[in-house]
Amino acid sequence: MSFVLEEVRLNRARDMLTLVYADGEFALPAEFLRVYSPSAEVRGHGVGQGTLQTGKRFVLISDLEGVGNYALKISFSDGHDSGLYDWDYLRHLGEKQPELWQDYLDRLAAASSNREFDESPAKGHSHGGGCGGGSCGCSH
Repeated sequence: MSFVLEEVRLNRARDMLTLVYADGEFALPAEFLRVYSPSAEVRGHGVGQGTLQTGKRFVLISDLEGVGNYALKISFSDGHDSGLYDWDYLRHLGEKQPELWQDYLDRLAAASSNREFDESPAKGHSHGGGCGGGSCGCSH
């Protein structure tokens, strides 16, 4: 089933994105959107290849850009700006937010990691890039 996104709102603090549909709305925190980024850097290139995102508790949304009639490009205050959040993926995040958030917290705990400090290896750049530029760690 396809749902029509009627409105996208970013709050003044830039830490909450609200998606408005005819049948309701979802308020998605910036941290949640960042750790569930659809980018290859976060999700990897196949099942089980994703990278656990740590230290994203205080991340903010620095920019929103519509991409055609199908997606949003969200840039974050930590420099991450790759991956397109298509309308179906955003709806999925809204509908499954409680389960996805608990799964994220469980994975953090299992890895003895946390939301406050970024424990990922330094990549030698300050931000940006994405798959294709080598910044996601891939070879192409």
